[in-house]
Amino acid sequence: MDIKFIDLFAGIGGFRLGFENAIKNLGLTPNCVFSSEIKSHATKVYSNNFKKDDIQGDITKINAEEIPSFDYLLAGFPCQAFSTAGKRRGFADTRGTLFFEVERILKHHKPKGFILENVEGMVKHDLANKNDEIGRTLTIILKVLRSMGYLVSWEVLNSKDFGIPQSRKRIFIVGSNNYEIPLNEFPSKSKKLGDILEKDIKSDPINLSKILFKKYKPEELYGKAIKDRRGGKDNIHSWDLDLKGKTTKDQKLILSELLKARRNKKWAKLKGIAWSDGMPLTCEEISSFCKVKNLKTVLDDLVIKGYLVFRHPKDFVETYENGNLKLVKQERTDIPKGYNLVTGKLSFEISNILHPEKITGTLVATDIHKLAVVDGDKLRRLSINEIKKLFGFPSSFKVNVNNSLAYELFGNSIVVPVVESVAERLLKISFNNEDIGIDAKYKNEIVQKELSF
Repeated sequence: MDIKFIDLFAGIGGFRLGFENAIKNLGLTPNCVFSSEIKSHATKVYSNNFKKDDIQGDITKINAEEIPSFDYLLAGFPCQAFSTAGKRRGFADTRGTLFFEVERILKHHKPKGFILENVEGMVKHDLANKNDEIGRTLTIILKVLRSMGYLVSWEVLNSKDFGIPQSRKRIFIVGSNNYEIPLNEFPSKSKKLGDILEKDIKSDPINLSKILFKKYKPEELYGKAIKDRRGGKDNIHSWDLDLKGKTTKDQKLILSELLKARRNKKWAKLKGIAWSDGMPLTCEEISSFCKVKNLKTVLDDLVIKGYLVFRHPKDFVETYENGNLKLVKQERTDIPKGYNLVTGKLSFEISNILHPEKITGTLVATDIHKLAVVDGDKLRRLSINEIKKLFGFPSSFKVNVNNSLAYELFGNSIVVPVVESVAERLLKISFNNEDIGIDAKYKNEIVQKELSF
């Protein structure tokens, strides 16, 4: 028997791979009858791995009638509208409204079920009350799906619990036309990063390697972050390495103290501006927490070297755009200039050196290329093969774009083994009614009659 499905917002095909694996695990045959993706370099990779398919473009321009009938719908609809990395405008964002393309297709075809995926941030997006379990956005989505007659469940799942050494939390929303599918108590599997790292990989040189290895032993670099706007024992700053010029003991002290003090909300109150995550402080303000002789001279030298910038603080200023009143963040030239740190977390060649005995944080499109690992006597970036493993893709998966595009595509991808586990449970309950080791309350709810294909 074959299981027909469609793959919307397909990316490079991670959702499809996981779903197909689950179908094959049950001795059935997967049959993807339609796939859609708008990003050209994603379709290039997808088409290279699923050669028989004619992948379609913009789903908003495709009539539901043009899509062949199917049993299951897969959709990792665009997440920027609900992500903490974006502006979190939800349904006010055109990308957020793409959920309603899913609704349109479900209404027309009435398949047996679906699996949807999105960022964890969607759960509490647009909260009515701060103590609510879910926000208005997810409430609307669940209401729409249930109004079509589906039994719907949802859960935030983390890839680290599925044998992947990456912490990547995503909400999965599963619907079935015959049973509510429990999404708890999956068998837990764990791996550490070192389990998937390769050795002696050739890669583009990281110029910071030589500087870092002069000051630190390889094992001392495990888990370190390279950025100037945060502190802590696991952070290496540009002044620790004298990257922009030699710094004195007093200058290192000033930079370290300013790093912490500039985030204090009292400065915004004193200046009469909106608080922001770090703001310029005047020489007088800095002198209140940092006792250094000739402070202004020392600060000005740090500006010349490029460790600090001397500028006015920013505030939200009312302005009109096309006749509409808007709040825009601008420098307040009526407030005295102050000193602030120059560089953020993405200002260096690398932002983090990963720890082989731990798991990675969530890999995102904007900074996968900034992650490094210690490999013998050098630092290097993650190889494409290692990134495949961090998302559960097989080594045979072909990536026919350059590394820069590949990093972006994987950073927006889904983790294959998580999909596989969710899909296998959906299919087992919906079709086979097998005992899959879930808790008793769900077993008792499953009707005992035989289900035919």
